Amino acid sequence: MITALLSAVVVWCVFYGRLPLEFLALICVALGVALALLGRSKNTRFLMIDVVAQTSRLSRVNPAIKLFTVLLLLVLSIASRSPLTGVFLSLLSPVLIVGVGGLKLREYIRLIALPLSFLLLSGLALLFEVTSQRTGVFGFQVFGLWFFVSEAAQLRTELVLARALGALSSLYLLSLTTPMTEIIGVLRRVRCPEVLSDLMYLIYRYIFILLSMYYIMRDSAKSRLGYVNYRTGLRTTALIYSGLLSRSYQQAGKNFDAMESRCYDAGIRFLQRKANVAASHVVCAFMVLAATLSLTFLTFL
Repeated sequence: MITALLSAVVVWCVFYGRLPLEFLALICVALGVALALLGRSKNTRFLMIDVVAQTSRLSRVNPAIKLFTVLLLLVLSIASRSPLTGVFLSLLSPVLIVGVGGLKLREYIRLIALPLSFLLLSGLALLFEVTSQRTGVFGFQVFGLWFFVSEAAQLRTELVLARALGALSSLYLLSLTTPMTEIIGVLRRVRCPEVLSDLMYLIYRYIFILLSMYYIMRDSAKSRLGYVNYRTGLRTTALIYSGLLSRSYQQAGKNFDAMESRCYDAGIRFLQRKANVAASHVVCAFMVLAATLSLTFLTFL
């Protein structure tokens, strides 16, 4: 719901005065309602990204192709001087992940909602300027100061958000179709330092261990009426977070003991499946890169 509201507000502020008000209001309402309906879910648990990647139909594509394609898309999105590239990538990513990979659109919206909310909050910070006089496209007064949106701020925010959203969509295209073990395997083949790849996997894995511990503690507190009112809920939350800190240290010690018992020698090994390079996959990656590169070059003309 927060993401839907932020999306409607940011779109209204960015395109105010540049589109007819009736058409702009219709776009904002439709966008907000669509995100609110698609983002609703009775399941509040975090969806395991690695499970999504392993079950995706795109997981059978060679990981090296996906990794280097996404890295190039990331560079093109950031280097673009026009929002077209970012908008194209933000639309292409769900088409590939949902349409080809098989992930449900509702689950994709749930996964991207949190980072999207942070991007939209940053967009609001870029939009509004403060002055003592009324100016800009529109604004409002608070305690004698005017918070206004100028045309230059609209164009700047539009470009920044498009770049960030395109880069975010590209990273999701990789993370939701490629398991972490395969990404690490590719990095090792290109001579990435082993200690760096080990730390990547351990940090990534430990995030989900902490999430699992948090859900267990939260459900236990709920069964004991730990959230019966607001005051009790604050106290319960503080106790859970303090307990989570101590439990995380204990779990880290147990994990390291388990690794040593399995002859850990400063290198984590994975069973790597052989992924052949299919000509059709190379052609598709080339077509995506060519389309994105064309849009990026158009911005320099």
